[in-house]
Order: sequence, then C-alpha cells, then structure tokens
Amino acid sequence: MRTPHISTHPGLTIFDTFDGFVANDGADEEEPWTPPNHRRGNRRRKRGRFAGLPLALKAVVGVCVLTAFLTLADRWALLYAEHRAANVLEHRLKLNAAPEVEIEGFPFLTQLADDRLDSVRVTVPDVAADRVTLAKVTATAHDVRLDDPDGPTSVRGAGIPRLDGDVLLSFDDLDRELGASQVRFSGRGHDRVLARGTFPVAGHDLRLRADARIGRDGEHGIATQIGGMRLDIGDLATYRPGVRASEGLHLTRRSAARLSHETRKAKALFSVPAVIRRLGVPDPVVRQALRSDDKLAQVTGSPRFVHRAMRLNLIDLALEHPALLKRLGFDPALLDALPRLTRPVLADRLSLGFRLPAPHHGALRVRDVRVEKDGIRMRIEGAGLAVG
Repeated sequence: MRTPHISTHPGLTIFDTFDGFVANDGADEEEPWTPPNHRRGNRRRKRGRFAGLPLALKAVVGVCVLTAFLTLADRWALLYAEHRAANVLEHRLKLNAAPEVEIEGFPFLTQLADDRLDSVRVTVPDVAADRVTLAKVTATAHDVRLDDPDGPTSVRGAGIPRLDGDVLLSFDDLDRELGASQVRFSGRGHDRVLARGTFPVAGHDLRLRADARIGRDGEHGIATQIGGMRLDIGDLATYRPGVRASEGLHLTRRSAARLSHETRKAKALFSVPAVIRRLGVPDPVVRQALRSDDKLAQVTGSPRFVHRAMRLNLIDLALEHPALLKRLGFDPALLDALPRLTRPVLADRLSLGFRLPAPHHGALRVRDVRVEKDGIRMRIEGAGLAVG
C-alpha cells in the first residue's frame, strides 16, 4: 500500500492518491466575498408582476392616462379661449379693465367642434354709462352658436338666442360722481333713493335733502323722479324749488319764533306794508306794535303770527324789498342765486337715469329695477342677439 504524499513544489500541488493524482497550478484562487444584491431580484419580481397583469386592467390604465391628457388639453384650450375673449372684449368695448369670461360646459373642445357653447358668462367692472359708472355688468348667454370656428382663437362671430343678466349701479359710485363727495345716496324700500349732504350755492354750503323714486323708463332704461327737494340755510330758512305756495324760500319755525325776541328784525318786517298785508295783521295792531316793544313781542310771539310768517315766500320779498331780507340776515348773493336753482336744474344734478345701448341685431330690454342695500340693480334680458 502506498501512503499519500503531498508535494510542496512552488506553484504545483500534487495529491497522490491510490487512484491517481489531481494537480492545481494556483490559478483558481478564491474570489473576495461581496454582499448579495437583492434589488436586482426585486426588479425582476416587479417586472414579473406587471407582466402578469390582465390585459383588461392594462387597457383601463392606458385609458385613464389618455383621459387625463385629453382633459388637460381641453382645460388648456378653454382657459386660452376665455383669456382671448376677454382681451378682445376689452379692446372692442374700450373698457378700463379686462372682463371676466367663463365658458361653461364640458368638454369644451367637443362644443367647439359642434359650433356651439352651452353658456358663456361675462362680468365687466366699471362700465361708463352717461354721467355715471356702472359698478358691475354681468350677462350670461345661453346656447351660443359660433360662426364656423377653426379653433379656440378663430371665432369671427356668434349668435345668442337668449341672454340674461343684471347691472349694478352702486351708491359709492353715485356718491363720487354725482355727489362730488358732498352728497350721499342710500336706499329706502325697493324703489326709493335718498340723497343727503351739502350743496354749494353762492359760496354757502346748504344742507340738501331729496328723495328719488326709481322705475323703468320704457323697456330700455331707468328713470328717476326727484321729489321732496329742499335746501336748508342753517336754521334760518328752507328753500324748496317750485312755484306752488309751499315752495320757495320760507323761514323755519325756529327763526319765525325768534322774531319775538329780535325787536330790530320784527320792526323791519312790520315796516313794509306788503308784508303786513300777507301776514294779515290789522293796521291798528301794527301801529301799536311799532310804538311798544311789549306789544310787538306779544304780536310776534303768538302761534298765529309764527305760522303766517313761515308761509311768507321770501323770494318774492327779495325781488320787491331786497334791503328787508338783508336785515333778516340773508346774503344778497344767495338770494340772487336761489331763484336760478329751479326744480329741473336741481333734479338734473341728482338724476340717476340711463338707457341700455341699442343692439344692431335682436332685442335687449329691462326686466326689473330694484333698490338694494349696495345700490340700484337692474335685471336685463335679450333675444336674437349677434356679436362679431
């Protein structure tokens, strides 16, 4: 029997066995250890899972992705069309700011391909209307028919079978434009507007009070009927423009009652025969009053005299006896300016009326007018309109 022999020859190892020997020349040395890569296996498993999805589920995912892209494209086209329409309206109508345009209905591109839009809402701020500015104009066009559009920006015109909207005339704008920061407008009830403030006349700031009744002016505008107009000259007198007996320039109750304590003014009044006749005071009583201050105070302090003194139209007295009104404390320049401030002149200064523009095609009319907390709101409607 042979014993195994191990040779230690450099570069060669020989294992002698009973059956032969195995030689190793040293080339197959052990490789260094590295950690296992689990990610590669995960990727293979993920690919395997996705590849194993049913075909129907893959189709659903693809349709969802395509729908999302189509929706984004539709919304982009809608926003672009709204922005383009707003710029065109601002330019053509010469507006101070671009209006807000909202095209309703989904999808937009399908409506555009059908040459039809469900509805278009346009909101325009600060629209000039005669002497006033409309704070807000809102109109919604329904079932709009487009004129052969080739895309969102190529619409040349449109037909509007039906339109509705409203117009707001705010009290803030009325205060600024008609009141010139001196008169304030406010609502009372559903059809009345009150004007309160100061009104400059011949260098005097007179207190103004006026009531306006708002209503439709036919089918195309609104009108105001100004009533209850009065200008207070302090607590001395009140001026109401007009020709009736209750109108004109009249002493207030307080100033008429003060004549009993202001002897000089009372004697100046009693020294004019025309005034005495209008007051209805007998001549003997007048002569006694002019000789005795006590008798004068007794006459001027009676309720009957106060009432009759308040009925005197001082405008007439100013024309006949200008010196008398000056003694009573009136400025001659004011007395000269008041008769020119007639009812039509004052009403025109406070008029709130305006009319809708006449469309080239179709009809546009006022449906209703109401006074609200923030202003006057007018409902409008139209039919058979065309633009472009």
